[in-house]
Amino acid sequence: MDELIGVGLYTPAEAGRLLNIAPGKIIRWLRGHRAGEQDYEPLWKSQIDLDDGRTYLGFRDLMEARVAEKFISHGVSPQRVRAAIRLAREIIGDERPLSTDRFRTDGRDIFLRVAEKDEQGEEREQLLNLFRRQYEFKHIIDPLLKTVDFDERGSPLLWWPAGRRANIIVDPARSFGQPIDALTSVPTAALAAAARSEGIEKAAKTYDVSLASMRRAVDFEAELARRLAA
Repeated sequence: MDELIGVGLYTPAEAGRLLNIAPGKIIRWLRGHRAGEQDYEPLWKSQIDLDDGRTYLGFRDLMEARVAEKFISHGVSPQRVRAAIRLAREIIGDERPLSTDRFRTDGRDIFLRVAEKDEQGEEREQLLNLFRRQYEFKHIIDPLLKTVDFDERGSPLLWWPAGRRANIIVDPARSFGQPIDALTSVPTAALAAAARSEGIEKAAKTYDVSLASMRRAVDFEAELARRLAA
């Protein structure tokens, strides 16, 4: 499992729980599917192949699925998303371009930030329009970018799934990418389980976390459970 350190590991069910996406949909995106007489290719290839015939996601896959779902839920067909991924992949050289910070919008068009050299050999940043004035994306993309920390190359480092104030992060370098308390790195699932069995105050002392962190973890896990039951 050493090769998974810093990558994250999620089953479609775990990813679906975090993203509020049906696991079957995630599997279709990563494996492709057949509908009627039509075969549909995967939207992208998963980071992880454990050679056991099952589908898994890495952290970058999680972030890619998060953005893909937003596009699709706002009327962009999976085929169009697949084409955009393919085009963006060729332009910026990243296998999972939707998960980067390269996407921008002016409220109507959606653009990909690209760097090109002018006639003097100087590098200038330009915007490439991918969707041709057909969708309103400003209110879709901006909130997604605000809850992710990116590295200097624009690749996602970690995610704040309940917003930054909740102090809960998903970091592929810790706990195989499971949600954790940002201050202590204790998985939220462990905190919530301890709160159920011991009570919030005793569990907080056991794990040496604040009562506020404990309550946020309990609320976060309760919301994930609600999604599964919905």
